[in-house]
Amino acid sequence: MQRLAGDTAAIWAASFGLAAVGFVACGGAGDGSSARTLPAETASSAGSEGTVASSTARPTEDLEMTGADFVNINAMTKVRGFFIDNRLGHLDDALVVARSEDGGVYPVGTIIQLVPQEAMVKRRKGWSPATKDWEFFFLEVSAEGTTIVTRGAVDTVNRFGGNCAACHALADPQFDFVCEDDHGCEPLPVGDDVIAAIQAADPRPLP
Repeated sequence: MQRLAGDTAAIWAASFGLAAVGFVACGGAGDGSSARTLPAETASSAGSEGTVASSTARPTEDLEMTGADFVNINAMTKVRGFFIDNRLGHLDDALVVARSEDGGVYPVGTIIQLVPQEAMVKRRKGWSPATKDWEFFFLEVSAEGTTIVTRGAVDTVNRFGGNCAACHALADPQFDFVCEDDHGCEPLPVGDDVIAAIQAADPRPLP
């Protein structure tokens, strides 16, 4: 594939942000609270009525992201061409999986981003068996911060109208729904130089 020129990369980067207004939010941007661990009764009974939690129930780790929780990807840890973080204290375990040639299962709380405008977040076990418990996000980013445009499991679409789950489902099973060049997924329609330019152009301030 022929690599696109630098000025074309800038256009791509800008188009990611501009296209966000064309999507309807299905999950909202949250109430401004930060990512958190949810109690077991909250995580297990979401959407159900009449559930009484046991007072001895152990908390279940889960990561419910809001727009404010997404940061400049260059503040995350880079592994090859993507960026990774874990807000529940499991970054070392996540990096072991990310760097393994044999794959593995990412720990709850893992955030993976290739570009600033898209993210996948590992939710609690059983949250979405169809996506191996990954939640997908399409984001609008600016110097002021991050707005969640769409979020969810099987229905989230990206800038190009592609279904995130459908693309990631092609990853070989040992790679836990995470796509890379040699993981079985379809190749991206742009070259590594364009991706790098989009990553470097993240407009959010670094900490």
